[in-house]
Amino acid sequence: MTPNAPLPDVQKTPDGRNIAIDKVGVRGVKFPIEVLDRENGRQRTIGNFTLTVDLPAEFKGTHMSRFLEALNAVGHEVSTASLPALVHDLTERLHAAKAHVDVTFPFFREKKAPVTGRAGMMEYECGFQCEGNGEFRTTLYTRVPVATLCPCSKEISAYGAHNQRGWITVRLEASEHVWLEEVVDWCEESGSCALFPVLKRPDEKWVTERAYENPRFVEDVIREVALRLDADKRVTAYEIEVENEESIHAHNAYAYLRRGKPPKG
Repeated sequence: MTPNAPLPDVQKTPDGRNIAIDKVGVRGVKFPIEVLDRENGRQRTIGNFTLTVDLPAEFKGTHMSRFLEALNAVGHEVSTASLPALVHDLTERLHAAKAHVDVTFPFFREKKAPVTGRAGMMEYECGFQCEGNGEFRTTLYTRVPVATLCPCSKEISAYGAHNQRGWITVRLEASEHVWLEEVVDWCEESGSCALFPVLKRPDEKWVTERAYENPRFVEDVIREVALRLDADKRVTAYEIEVENEESIHAHNAYAYLRRGKPPKG
C-alpha cells in the first residue's frame, strides 16, 4: 500500500449470504450522563449503553466507531425526550433504516427511615429504551426492591410468617413525561413494605410489623402495580415482572403481566 493511500473499508464490501441482521452495534458502553431528578432537578450518574442499527443483507458490516461518535455528539442529558435525537443521528450516520438505544443507570434517592428519620441513599436500577426512525418508541424502565410477606405462611402458622426480598420490574410507555420517582413510589407502595438504607431498632420494628400487617403474594404485588399504572392517564402500555427471592424454598416465585391501557367503563 502506497503512503497516504485510502485505507480499505471492509465493512462496506458486499456480502453474498443474503442474511439481514436485526441489530448490530456496540454494547457495554459506559458514559457519564445526567437524568431528570424530581427533587433536585438533575442527577449525574453513569449510563451503560447498547447502541445498534439494522444491517441490510448486502453489507458485510457496520462502522462501530460511528456509534461512539453519535453518543459523544448528542450530549449528556438522557431522558425519554432526548433519546429520539440520538436514535435519529445513528440512522443518519450509519445509513440505517432503524436504530435502537438501550441505557441503564443507577438512580439514587435520599430516603428517611420511617420512625427515626435517619437518612441514607437508596439505589434503584433505571433506564430508557428508544427505537425507530422518524417515528420513535420510547420506554422507561425501573427495577425496585421491596419486602414481601407470604399470606399463606401467616394464615397457617401459629406465629410468624416467612418474608423475603422481592423485585418489581416495570417497563412503560407514556404520552407525557413520567418521573422515575413516581414509578419507584408505585412499586414500593405495592409490596408488603418498602426497603430503607438505614434502619435503627424502632425502624426495624415498624418495618417488621408493617410487612406482617400487609402480606402479599407475587400475584398481589403485580396486580397492585397494575392498578396504579391503569389509573394514570399518561401510561399507554406496560410490562411488569415480580420475582420473590424465596426464603424457605429453593426456587423463586414469579409473575408477569403485559398489556396496554384497559378500556374505560
